Amino acid sequence: MCQVNEDYRDQLELPVPSVSRKCVKCREATAAVIIRAGDAYCKGCFKEYFIHKFRAMLGKNRIIFPAEKVLLAVSGGPSSFSMLRQVQEGLSLNAHKKLRFLPGIVYIDEGGAVGQSLEERKRTVTDLQALFKATGFSFHIVPLEQVLDLPSSIVQTTPSLSEHPASAYKAAVDHLIQNDSGDYLTLQEDENASLPDVQEYHTKLLQQLTGSAKTLTAREDLLNTLRQHLLVHTARTEGYSKLMLGDNCTRLAVKLLSSISLGRGAQLAQDTGFSDSRYGDIILVRPMRDYSAKEIAYYNHMFNVPYVFIPSIDTKTRDKASIQRLTESFVIKLQADFPSTVSTIYRTSEKLQTACKSTSTADHRDRCLLCMCVLDTSVENSSAFKATLISEQLSQTKCSEDTIAQVEPESTAPTGQYCSSREVDCGRAASNGGCCSSVKVSETPSLQSLLCYSCQLTIKDMSSVEHFPEYILLEAQKRQRRTQMKEEISEFLLNDGADGD
Repeated sequence: MCQVNEDYRDQLELPVPSVSRKCVKCREATAAVIIRAGDAYCKGCFKEYFIHKFRAMLGKNRIIFPAEKVLLAVSGGPSSFSMLRQVQEGLSLNAHKKLRFLPGIVYIDEGGAVGQSLEERKRTVTDLQALFKATGFSFHIVPLEQVLDLPSSIVQTTPSLSEHPASAYKAAVDHLIQNDSGDYLTLQEDENASLPDVQEYHTKLLQQLTGSAKTLTAREDLLNTLRQHLLVHTARTEGYSKLMLGDNCTRLAVKLLSSISLGRGAQLAQDTGFSDSRYGDIILVRPMRDYSAKEIAYYNHMFNVPYVFIPSIDTKTRDKASIQRLTESFVIKLQADFPSTVSTIYRTSEKLQTACKSTSTADHRDRCLLCMCVLDTSVENSSAFKATLISEQLSQTKCSEDTIAQVEPESTAPTGQYCSSREVDCGRAASNGGCCSSVKVSETPSLQSLLCYSCQLTIKDMSSVEHFPEYILLEAQKRQRRTQMKEEISEFLLNDGADGD
């Protein structure tokens, strides 16, 4: 029988790896790195293992076709720069199983949202420019302030212009090998790529938007959404069809648990899978999802992969500052004592599938206005989500009744309508024009019905949605007008199952 005070350390102690341990692959060289308890590799075998895993991930999924333009999203951290090094290795002339796509680099400068000065942002951009120019790839440095000027098409699904059947991959590779001239991977380096001039007014607007989020949890989720919109827009305008992200296994494990806590269980397949086709013409790819943060750190240290430390919005915050930060601290501390924690969470995520309709067939009006995933709010009346909505409606009704009861009857005007901010008749009620406060509310559309459950929680943590970019508010008004029009003519429409005669 197990006892509370019994000590089991003697029975559970694992053998300490020896320094002179041989490599598990070549059996000759001395091990230089121990990834797991039984996996000790020498320097050469570890490099082969690391490179093989990257190319096997791309070859197994067969999403990136030869001569296709792929945009690498580099954030400056170890994982994204390790991904960039793998692409460089795969495009070299002496590479085995050579990569055959056309890469480009994009960096999103979030210094304005974090609160960095213009000098600090320029210093970071200068360091990144030197690293990007050394690759020989074309690169684009985009400030996050440009998200305020995006078109409304970014929150609409754009159909892909080049649909490749699964059987066409091998034929495309064979055709490229036969007609290979050796110079199809030559890229033009963008000499003038630098941080565009950022107006102080736009930076203030961005800070007002992020500052309207009352919690760090909502602020991180909002920044992640805006960053993804800007990445997709950059890929579209520059002619790329794939967007490669540097999310590693440890990051995805943290993201999976935090997404469940934030109510994004229905979107896990898109948020953590290898490919994500929610935007239609731009497919998001995560080739680093099989690497742990430990493996990446070892590889970068042993083979001198540079990276730039860039502070984020949660830098130097305490563990309980946000749900994402708390989940990260929990997973990292648990991984230190139980080395299989991250891999167990990660392997579990591969088996999860959503019950919603396919993201490739869903209309853009059936998608969330922010994250572009299929709406998960159209559920049965007996669901827990409907019960939560009813509770909120009853609470709001109770609050409104209490507020009306506190208003004196003598303050009611003959017209019966007043501005909410002052007890003066605005004159619009007499002409059946409604109060000016109602006109102001109509200018800022309600976003609740257009969002998934998780994004609704983010909106609730914001003091106001008036600071949202214009493309989001315009698309919200457009969808609401379409819904209202459909309700008005609903009795004249034929049902989907109606007979033609």
